[in-house]
Amino acid sequence: MPATLTYPGVYIEELSSGVHTITGVATSIAAFVGWAPEGPTDAATLVQSWPDYQNQFGGLTRQSDGTPNYLGYAVNQFFQNGGSQAYIVRLVVNAQVKAANPNDVLAVAATVAIPGNGGTAFTVTAIDEGQWANTNYGIRIIANPASTTRFSLLVVYAPTPGQESTLESFPNLSLDPNDALSRSVASVINDPDTGSSFIQVGSVTTNFPTLNPLTSPAGTAAYALGSTVAGVDGTVLVPNNPEFISALNTSETLKDAQGRLIGVYLLARVNIFNLLCVPGLSDLSTINLLQEFCFNQRAFYIVDPPEPTTATVLSSYIANGPDSSITGTYAINSALYFPWISAPDPLNQNRATWFPPCGFMAGLYAATDADRGVWKAPAGIDASLTGALALTTVLTDLENGSLNTQAVNCLRNFRVYGNVIWGARTLQGNDQAGSQWKYVPIRRLALYLESSLYDGTQWVVFEPNDEPLWSQIRLNVGAFMQGLFLQGAFQGSTPAQAYFVKCDAENNPQSQIDQGIVTILVGFAPLYPAEFVVIQIQQMAGQLQS
Repeated sequence: MPATLTYPGVYIEELSSGVHTITGVATSIAAFVGWAPEGPTDAATLVQSWPDYQNQFGGLTRQSDGTPNYLGYAVNQFFQNGGSQAYIVRLVVNAQVKAANPNDVLAVAATVAIPGNGGTAFTVTAIDEGQWANTNYGIRIIANPASTTRFSLLVVYAPTPGQESTLESFPNLSLDPNDALSRSVASVINDPDTGSSFIQVGSVTTNFPTLNPLTSPAGTAAYALGSTVAGVDGTVLVPNNPEFISALNTSETLKDAQGRLIGVYLLARVNIFNLLCVPGLSDLSTINLLQEFCFNQRAFYIVDPPEPTTATVLSSYIANGPDSSITGTYAINSALYFPWISAPDPLNQNRATWFPPCGFMAGLYAATDADRGVWKAPAGIDASLTGALALTTVLTDLENGSLNTQAVNCLRNFRVYGNVIWGARTLQGNDQAGSQWKYVPIRRLALYLESSLYDGTQWVVFEPNDEPLWSQIRLNVGAFMQGLFLQGAFQGSTPAQAYFVKCDAENNPQSQIDQGIVTILVGFAPLYPAEFVVIQIQQMAGQLQS
């Protein structure tokens, strides 16, 4: 708005340029869902390295019969093959899962009652369910020299009596919930932002806690988490079993105390994820629901095939391809890779063990995105599997051809290049379907454009809907598309051949303006992968003398 002109002289006005830069979103943030022995169960947790996962979720684990728990292995394979960011959703048997499966063992968090003068002072519970906190973690209550009504609480790691390290320290605490310094023990330790990463406090009384300082290596033992109520891992959730599918919550039946969906729907609360992996899951009806979930979240689901337990299963899958129930409307946001992969298992003396392919695939998606862009198919001789010893079945060219035309992406072993991804089709990429989203890179590029433009055009909402706005939209969206064109994301040698942005009176008639609607039409010419290379050989006829 111009300044009020009152005195003679020169006035300066700063005018808006109309530039609202659109920044491309991330393309390879993975999400892994499965069972783990520790870690948060009420939120999707971001990890940015394998050590980060180990610290929060316990690393690699195996079941009592020696079968790997696939979640940890898949995350490890993701980082090995080029991944850098992943959200983890830990599934456990909670009360709702147990209600549907009464024979399951409930996951329980370790608890200790801190003694006090006249009874229990307060209870301390491990922040997450599982055996991880039993005995190894403890609580120390330290006197406050300046006040007899205040104390300090230490969370210690004590795997061996007399040998412990302090993980967290909370000084100057009070039992008074209305403490004048806002240092009540529950409010400080339970604060979601600045509180403890290991414990939660509950049932606070007026009984001052009994001190147990570490005065010497042989001093008083810490109050051990799990001494009052032992932490329990609960039934190990195995992919495709009923309790695993219940905890996954694709049917949208499980909710938290606030009425919010849990299970895989915890991912709906994160800013963005691009790739979904549920290692080992091959239940068709569940896959179909996850495809719909990914479609609604603008994410891409990497599907695992059935576990190759017998040669009959393998040959049947090769003959029949994926079931029609997972090649429907939402199949455009998913791709299936076959077969499983043999890799060394560090928990079994590095002996070869079979693993589902999704972790390897997600890592190679991320590596390809970083090196070439989301428009490059994550396949070919450059897409070699790191950490793979062999494939559980060696496909011939004819078997590969049969599966490829049925939208199954094959993993192949070539003498020079090793184990590589040798397919780039979505689950709607069957030749008979004739889908415009036949190829993985085209679909993922479209998802990238949708998410980037969705985030980058929020400024448009409530702006005056007329030509000045339309021209700004064309300017900013066009600049974004031009940047991608210069990176080689589209087909065509000129911008006009590669993309267009239309926002004018033709696609925004008055009737639509009256309804408060502005329409932006963005078109792009995708790059199709060279799936088949045909080399034509012709013998030249000899020259005849005339």
